[in-house]
Amino acid sequence: MKHLFCDVCKKEVIEPIPSRTFFQLREYDLCESCRDDLEAAVKYTVRDKKPFDFAWFDKLRIELVQDGVKKNKINVAKVSR
Repeated sequence: MKHLFCDVCKKEVIEPIPSRTFFQLREYDLCESCRDDLEAAVKYTVRDKKPFDFAWFDKLRIELVQDGVKKNKINVAKVSR
């Protein structure tokens, strides 16, 4: 049995199944709730970004995850970048 812990909230993921109960983003493992928080945080910023750029999008997601690792949660409030 594999033990996996979310890199953001530090909670154990019970019976981890890739792309279902945990998600990998570069070197980070995210539980389902942290991934939902990340998607919600990105959603507000992506709506206003024109023209859309995938390099910018990846950088934003990684910055949000790195900040979440430091604070043990992903801030879902509107991010202005």
